[in-house]
Amino acid sequence: IWLGWIVLLASLGATWLTRPSDNAERIQHYEQLTQQLDQLEQAATADPQQVKSLQQQRSDLKAALAVNPLVNWVANIGSWSEDPLDAFVAKNSESLLPGLLGVCLAGMGLFSLGLAGLGDKVRTFPVAFLAIFLLSVLAYVMAGQKVVKHYNLEYALWALVVGLIISNTVGTPAFLKPAVRTEFYIKTGLVLLGAEILFHRLLALGLPGIFISWVVTPVVLISTYLFGQHILKIPSRSLNLVISADMSVCGVSAAIATAAACRAKKEELLLAIGMSLIFTVVMMVAMPPVIQWLELGPVLGGAWLGGTIDSTGAVAAAGGMLGETALTVAATVKMIQNILIGVVAFGVAVYWVTCVEASPTGTSRPSLLEVWRRFPKFVLGFIAASLVFSAVSVSGVEGEAIASAAISFTSILRGWFFCLAFVSIGLETNFRELRHFLVGGKPLILYLCGQTLNLILTLAMAWLMFEKVFPNAAAAIGNQRGSGRQTIA
Repeated sequence: IWLGWIVLLASLGATWLTRPSDNAERIQHYEQLTQQLDQLEQAATADPQQVKSLQQQRSDLKAALAVNPLVNWVANIGSWSEDPLDAFVAKNSESLLPGLLGVCLAGMGLFSLGLAGLGDKVRTFPVAFLAIFLLSVLAYVMAGQKVVKHYNLEYALWALVVGLIISNTVGTPAFLKPAVRTEFYIKTGLVLLGAEILFHRLLALGLPGIFISWVVTPVVLISTYLFGQHILKIPSRSLNLVISADMSVCGVSAAIATAAACRAKKEELLLAIGMSLIFTVVMMVAMPPVIQWLELGPVLGGAWLGGTIDSTGAVAAAGGMLGETALTVAATVKMIQNILIGVVAFGVAVYWVTCVEASPTGTSRPSLLEVWRRFPKFVLGFIAASLVFSAVSVSGVEGEAIASAAISFTSILRGWFFCLAFVSIGLETNFRELRHFLVGGKPLILYLCGQTLNLILTLAMAWLMFEKVFPNAAAAIGNQRGSGRQTIA
């Protein structure tokens, strides 16, 4: 939490202190453009080209209200087609190497500070971290190839593959082990992720989105867990629960939080994440054509995508295949669902302490203090980040611009921290240790049955909400996107 908030406050502070002095005039001009657009959109004879031009002017004006100077010091890997070296060159032909060096030094310094705070040895960490970072760069490069990118085979998958190949062939070298710290990286990244989930933007879909995300998801999670326990009789309760949460809530993030709450083994977490990544790719590719074949439309189809595909990035990619409206609805439903990370983690901690680990005779009941010890604390940092950045964003046009600019920096670091974590998971895992979890194929059956239930219930709830109960709810999304007041995607 502390490391995440160091990054968040540094980004907010840098953006705030460097904002232009003439923002009052810019805001006034922005409001004038908004009025013009409102008038044009209400007119039946509005020129689409004029509307598009004004929208672009206003978007550019809003972006100029706040610029984060820290963004210039970090970078993501670019895309490439035939020559992998093209991944290190930006679209404006500038080299990305200085930005990658900035990410490496920022991560090295931040996590060295964290290790020092934990009383760990820091001396051997920088060299090991550099090696892990280079493996992360390799994963990003592999994910950046245009064909691979088209099928949304994200860096997380390649990071896992890179780590697994090393650990299952030559073995993880001893000099790497000081920087193989999965939870340290992923939990810091999840705190940063909280800043990207803004509550006021999630209200655009209102009750329909809440019903799809907050009613179906718990039903699927509990049903899948009970199915695994009583029908499949999976020996490991923690494996059963991590797979159920991963599949029903939001993939990797939910799996990490749930695994921390029920103290699942790292092999169990890897198995759940691995299945999630594979099926995410399959669903992302398969669902848009199915939606078009069923003629569900962009609203109903987008809601179905957002409630069932695990990865937020894959949801956006699949929604984009169906158009702008589907992308907006899908991304909004997924972000509403992401809020459940904290709720699920707390619920799992309470259940595990009071039911699973309680004395069979009932004579010894764990205290609430044990629930607090078990609760994954990084979730609090996640929620706090969401609340603070939501408050900044709703404070006005300038506040929204500042929050957006600050997130442009933190989201880059968050992606790299996640990549470091996935490489670490791979380096910590040996397939021989996973073998006994796969006996009888029960984890795969659990995932398939749970996801089937998820697909059916989510589609039924989306149809009920958008077609019967709130048929005009999606129109608000379209209007807000057109006016620029809420840009969900």
